Amino acid sequence: MTTPPPPPPPPADSAPKPTAEHRFPCNQCGADFRFDPGADQLICDHCGATDAIAGAGPWGGGIKELDFQRAIQNLLPLQEIEETRVTTCPNCAAQVEFDPDVHATECPFCATPVVSDTGTHRHIKPRGLLPFGLSETQARDAMTDWLGKLWFAPNGLQEYARKGRKLTGIYVPYWTFDAQTDSAYRGERGVVYYETRTVTRNGKTELQPVSKVRWTPKSGRVSRFFDDVLVLASRSLPKRYTDALEPWDLSAMEPYRPEFLAGFRAEGYQVDLDAGYDEARQRMDRVIQRDVKFDIGGDRQRIHHIDTQVSDVTFKHVLLPVWMAAYKYRGKSYRFVVNGRTGRVQGERPWSAWKITFAVVLGLIVAAGVGYVIAMNQ
Repeated sequence: MTTPPPPPPPPADSAPKPTAEHRFPCNQCGADFRFDPGADQLICDHCGATDAIAGAGPWGGGIKELDFQRAIQNLLPLQEIEETRVTTCPNCAAQVEFDPDVHATECPFCATPVVSDTGTHRHIKPRGLLPFGLSETQARDAMTDWLGKLWFAPNGLQEYARKGRKLTGIYVPYWTFDAQTDSAYRGERGVVYYETRTVTRNGKTELQPVSKVRWTPKSGRVSRFFDDVLVLASRSLPKRYTDALEPWDLSAMEPYRPEFLAGFRAEGYQVDLDAGYDEARQRMDRVIQRDVKFDIGGDRQRIHHIDTQVSDVTFKHVLLPVWMAAYKYRGKSYRFVVNGRTGRVQGERPWSAWKITFAVVLGLIVAAGVGYVIAMNQ
C-alpha cells in the first residue's frame, strides 16, 4: 500500500514550541515533589508533605487512540505534537530528558558520563502512562536478590549490589496498535490414518501399523481484532531483556499527566511510528497464521496463501516504568532492568574467569578423588 507524499510543513508560527519544564514545588517548603510509587500521590522528601494527583487528564480521563493513516501522512493536529529538551548519549544514543539544572550526569542506560545539551526532540505526545508501582528500595531488593543468584559473577558485581547504589527510574517509550483484520486463506487439511504392513524380522513375520496423511484442499476466512499490540520504541536497551519484562498490566494505564514523571526521567522514542507498525504487523501475522491453522483443523495443516486486509488502525504512544542500573566492568557496560510494576528482573552479566577456573579445577579434584576411592574399593 502506497501513501501520498506528506504535506508541506506548517508555517513557522504554528510549529510546536518546546514544552515547559514541569516542576511541582512543595506548597510548604518549596522543594520539588516526586511521584510516590504505590501511593499514587506526590511526596516531598524534604518535609514529608504530600499532594494528590489531579484526577482528570487533558483528554477527560480517557486514553484516546490516534488514527495511524493521518499520523504517517503528517496530518495529526498540532496539539498532538511536542518538543522536549533531551540529552543524547554519545555511547548508546539514548535520548533522555534531564532536569534543566543538570549539566553533567551519567547515562542511565550504559553508565557513560554525558554533558547535557539544549537539543530538542520533536515527537508525538504520550497518550498513556503506566505509573511506577514499586519504590526504588523494592526494585533494588529485587535486583540484589537476582544478582546474588549469579554464581560466576565477579566479586565486584556482588560488591556493587551490597553498596546499594540507587537505581534510576525511567519511563521507556512504547507504541500500541489496534487493528481489525480479515484474512482469506487457501491451504490443506491433513488427516492421519494407519495402514498395516507385513514386516519380517529375524525370521519372524509380524504386522506393523504405518501412519499416513490424507490431504484435502481447504479455504476460508478468519477475522480478529487486535487490541494494544505492544512494540518497544527504544533502541537503548537490549530488546530481549525488555521483552522478558512482560507482561505489563496495560489495563491499569493512566492518561498521561506530567505529575507521574516527577522525580523520574523519560526516554524519547527512537523507533518511528511506521517502523513500530511494521513490527506490530509481524506479530499480528503470526497470530493470524495460528488462527488459520485452527480453522483448517484436522491433524496437520498446510498453508499455501493468506491475504489479510487491515482496517481501522489506531495507535498510542505510551510510557512504561523501568528501574535501571548500569554497571561498568573492565571497560564494558552491563545493564540491569526491573519491571517497575512486578519486580521482574532481567539483565546482562559479566563472568569471572578465575571463579570458573576454580570451579573446573575443584570439579577435577573431586572427580579424581571419587575415582581413587572406587579404584581402592576394587
